[in-house]
Amino acid sequence: MVADSEQAAFLEPKSWATEYLSHLETARGSSLRTVRNYRQTLLEASRELAGRDWPSLTGSDFRNYLYKISQGGRLSPASIRLRFSALRSFYKFLLRRGRLTESPLRGLKLPRGKRRLPLFLSEEQAIRLMSAPLELLAQAAQKKKGPGRTREVWQYLRDAAILEFFYSTGVRVGELTGLTLADVDEAGLSCRVLGKGRKERLVIMGEPARQALQKYRAALPEKLRNERVFVSPSGAALTPRSVQLLFKDYLACAGLDAKISPHKLRHTFATHMLDHGADLRGVQELLGHANLSTTQVYTQITAERLKKSYRQAHPRA
Repeated sequence: MVADSEQAAFLEPKSWATEYLSHLETARGSSLRTVRNYRQTLLEASRELAGRDWPSLTGSDFRNYLYKISQGGRLSPASIRLRFSALRSFYKFLLRRGRLTESPLRGLKLPRGKRRLPLFLSEEQAIRLMSAPLELLAQAAQKKKGPGRTREVWQYLRDAAILEFFYSTGVRVGELTGLTLADVDEAGLSCRVLGKGRKERLVIMGEPARQALQKYRAALPEKLRNERVFVSPSGAALTPRSVQLLFKDYLACAGLDAKISPHKLRHTFATHMLDHGADLRGVQELLGHANLSTTQVYTQITAERLKKSYRQAHPRA
């Protein structure tokens, strides 16, 4: 364990770690969560490596570090790979800055874990979830107690629009909460969203999502209307956390697992698109994936489902 003074030096104003984290936030437009996670990764590695200067570390140092964090199941293979992904990114930064000529992480072999296939909803489950806000609205109108807090009519319509928009476009939570009216082209059934790394892309929405947006905006009180598409009762933009909380009420209403997150609708969007014959490259663009390999995981889901159906139905399976 390094001394407190050495820990402080890790993030002193002129340190390479501080400059890199600043680069992530400003030049690359990484989220605060990403910056926080990378900061923690670098800090933990600095502790294990006795606070030595980053450019002086060798491949042997990192092999020893990998061995230490792998012992006794201390970290899962997936967690280890995430940490070294952050470290590789940091060393690429040092290379570009001319602080070294070769990364000590080059050629380092990491443990491979079993890749989990993304969880998603069936089409029937997705429809039940889409219907939940209007069902709770009907219950509220009849003075029946439904799950969750009491909401105004416009809030139920807002939530219906949010769920439809998630499923229709496959956007991330942060992309949805950041939407402005200028981003939405209702006539063209498309929206402009700002994704990871501040990369802008076009997403397509279906007619049900467009109609749900129209109903919500028509019911929204005049005093709450501003440039944001989805607002809270104070008129401020919704936060990702507030979307996650309201999501749980509708999962309960639809009889679905409370552990399902809004991000599962992104997985559901991709899986259902491919199930119905969408082009893999097109789905990649709609999701905003930088690499096709990230999108290809959804083809594995479709293939597994086909194999299961074959084994259940074919007499010679």
